[in-house]
Amino acid sequence: MPLFSQPTARALAILDLLMANPQQAFGLTEMTRRLNLNKATCHAILTTMANYGFLVQHPKTKAYRLGPSIIAAGNAAFAQFPVLEYARPELESLENEFDIGFAATGRSKTHVVLLALYASASSLIDQFQLGLRLPNTAPVGACFTAWSPAKQLEAWLERAHEARGEYNEKLDQKLRMSVISIRARGFEVTLKTKAEAELHENLRLIQNAWNLKDLEEITHNYQRALCDEYVHLDRIEPRSRYDVSTISVPVFAYKQLPALCFAAGSFGQSITGSEIESIAQSMRDAAERVTQRARAQATPEDSYLN
Repeated sequence: MPLFSQPTARALAILDLLMANPQQAFGLTEMTRRLNLNKATCHAILTTMANYGFLVQHPKTKAYRLGPSIIAAGNAAFAQFPVLEYARPELESLENEFDIGFAATGRSKTHVVLLALYASASSLIDQFQLGLRLPNTAPVGACFTAWSPAKQLEAWLERAHEARGEYNEKLDQKLRMSVISIRARGFEVTLKTKAEAELHENLRLIQNAWNLKDLEEITHNYQRALCDEYVHLDRIEPRSRYDVSTISVPVFAYKQLPALCFAAGSFGQSITGSEIESIAQSMRDAAERVTQRARAQATPEDSYLN
């Protein structure tokens, strides 16, 4: 079992809560209620984080917001991962062109993380907040895995079987075929599912009781439930209509592995296969421009970012 530090988790839960509610400030009482923390413990963490500039406290209301040290950390992250800054105007342009939600996602060994979000008020905004982490386990993260080495593909599939407690040959074959289809086509299309609807509802429910363990359980339940549904659209018929959840394309940047992925979502109604192709092509064009800019300005040290 991975090591787990409860004190660290408490501090991260505070940061997660504030990132998930960027327009709000929280007092000690509200923070302890939402995070189910002891008041003395929570006060000590908040005071320490404020002393080091990671939070700021309003002098009258005593409520806390993210502080300048977080801004500095974000700027440092941008400096080390400039491809996300290059992506910003492209995502804004796509949102204006199609009037749907667009996002950028990144990947670690264990998670797929929501890095940037451009959308009008919708369910995409309401529950899918910046910093949201989903398990990097099949079928989640297929757009990354489709261009990854065989070793990463096998690990991605193995985590899915482990999460379910047993190997499932039918599931394994289905996921492999989806990955092959995504790479051949150049983009990923996922369909709306019961698992996604439940994820939306569960994320809504924990907004008033933010807890890292609950969030992790919700996202892992979502990943496991997806395995039992028809998630990936492997064949697109131009005149057929589809209830699309997301369209994703890779952005390669420094190497032949995706540095991040662009994702389109929050479709209000079903769309045709031709519309899927049109949106995907605009996204691929945008991703290519980001890739070319990143490679033109890259240094040899940047290659490790993949």
